[in-house]
Amino acid sequence: MWIDPYYLIFMAPAFLAMLAAQWYVKSAFSKWSRVPLRSGLSGAEAAQRLIQYAGLYGVRVEAVSGMLTDHYDPRQKVLRLSPSVYQGRSVASVAVAAHELGHALQDKESYAPLKLRTMMVPAVNIGSYLGWILMLLGFFLNMLNLAAVGLVVFSIGAVFALVTLPVEFNASARAKRLLRETGIVQTEDEVRGVNSVLNAAALTYVAALFNAVMQVLYFAMLIFGGRRRR
Repeated sequence: MWIDPYYLIFMAPAFLAMLAAQWYVKSAFSKWSRVPLRSGLSGAEAAQRLIQYAGLYGVRVEAVSGMLTDHYDPRQKVLRLSPSVYQGRSVASVAVAAHELGHALQDKESYAPLKLRTMMVPAVNIGSYLGWILMLLGFFLNMLNLAAVGLVVFSIGAVFALVTLPVEFNASARAKRLLRETGIVQTEDEVRGVNSVLNAAALTYVAALFNAVMQVLYFAMLIFGGRRRR
């Protein structure tokens, strides 16, 4: 199978960055999952306490299957926590639960980047497929303008990854502050653990943005750099 060497030049660093970020977040979560929380709260209990503290009435907490599948559903106002977070009584568990609670706070306050990201979801879902189709047709038909339109549509994914960064960083900042204010984390070691887990998670979004940008640059090079397949 022939692989464009230029693709490797663009995408190999992005792929390695994604692997490194995933390894780092799993390593940090695994390490701090073994450190029990002095307050003795589980992730679900910590989430409930934060819900009451922040006045997020109507937000529910549910368990969801999978590993690190935790997320906040703004449509149903549900905080869904994976088993290791929902049941776990560790520094890592409350860090992840508080991060997702941060998204619930953003939702309550109509945080602009979150609203923008939510509005972009349909466009990203369509653009990820339509962009490919238009670029392939442009390459096949040797139509530069059509391929360029496909690139613009495909680039919505990179914009989405960029918009995601302030959403995730802000949710982590809220989580760190709330955990200290409520006394859920009490010692400097616990604070360090929360920071480690959430900072590692943030790097996965940075890596995702890097990956998306490198894909766009690669296809831009193909379209505008004279390397179109005929």
